[in-house]
Amino acid sequence: MTAETKKLVYFEKWMDPVAEEMLAGKNGIDLHRLSFGDAEEGNWAALAEAHGFQLLASNEIQPPFIPERPLIERCPNLLAFSVNGAGYDMVDVDTCTEAGILVVNQAGANSESVAQHVLGMMLALSKQIVQSDRRMRLDRDDWDRWTYKGKELTGRTLGIIGLGNVGRRVSALAGQMFAMRVIAYDPYITPEDFSEQGAQQVSFDDVFTEADFVSLNCPLTEETKSMVGRREFELMKPTAYFITTARGGIHDEGALAAVMSEGGIAGAGLDVFAEEPPPLDHPLLEFDNVIVSPHIAGVTDDCTYKMASWAAEQWLTIFRGACPPRLVNPDVWPAYRERFGRVTGETVED
Repeated sequence: MTAETKKLVYFEKWMDPVAEEMLAGKNGIDLHRLSFGDAEEGNWAALAEAHGFQLLASNEIQPPFIPERPLIERCPNLLAFSVNGAGYDMVDVDTCTEAGILVVNQAGANSESVAQHVLGMMLALSKQIVQSDRRMRLDRDDWDRWTYKGKELTGRTLGIIGLGNVGRRVSALAGQMFAMRVIAYDPYITPEDFSEQGAQQVSFDDVFTEADFVSLNCPLTEETKSMVGRREFELMKPTAYFITTARGGIHDEGALAAVMSEGGIAGAGLDVFAEEPPPLDHPLLEFDNVIVSPHIAGVTDDCTYKMASWAAEQWLTIFRGACPPRLVNPDVWPAYRERFGRVTGETVED
């Protein structure tokens, strides 16, 4: 391997083969596939030489190859971690920054697919599509079509927690398609941002008290962990629905089950759980007015192609010594310049 060659490792497969087409054998990149079924010492040897590590989703990475301090300390040549999607909660970002290692994500690649999943859950819940489908397959007794009378989305209020890439697409679709009133809470954007996204800025509590649908669209961080619990669910209208396509751990599943059992809200749409997939005896799976999906809001042909191609483009940028467009830890740059030069003998672009 020449000094100019950069070794990029990944486990099992990319989300779409387009990434391998873009990277394999090109621009001095040595693309190396690893498998969790292979001998551990061989995987560690490859990682010790690696300049880049393309990660699987957080629920697919297997120990001991978790991107945390023990792995980082065993990888002296590592320049960057890249995650498939927007979430990077599985990465020890602080240790990466300390070590001079970049962390990049593909924020925005999944926004359209996830936003459409949110709207799909809203429609399925309000029109009782899943409930009526289940019942029609079960029996013909003690119900008729009026049992499953639904509600339109038109003119109702959607409350969004997190007006980032996904949240703003949810806002746009809800407003344009169904003339919904959109309210939102996000402490990291300006009042002008809310206005541009067609959302009214309100407090955290107001999202829960005013909305007919509450949608979580924020990342899982120390700040957002367990952010939504019994208190917030009890603020909601009894006719309101709770929807999350964000991450398990942001909302309290036990509190949601308790409020559901008391008839506190009308239903929920859940694409994420703290444990994925959830156990079959999970209390939230017992409710007819809870619809679930196995963390697939962003799993579409369109989204996986974008995630893989965007990741490949960022690796090309990183390995030529330039700053990638979706850098999670920008404070790393001074330390990264030194690390990049020491590892490669090259200099980064200004």
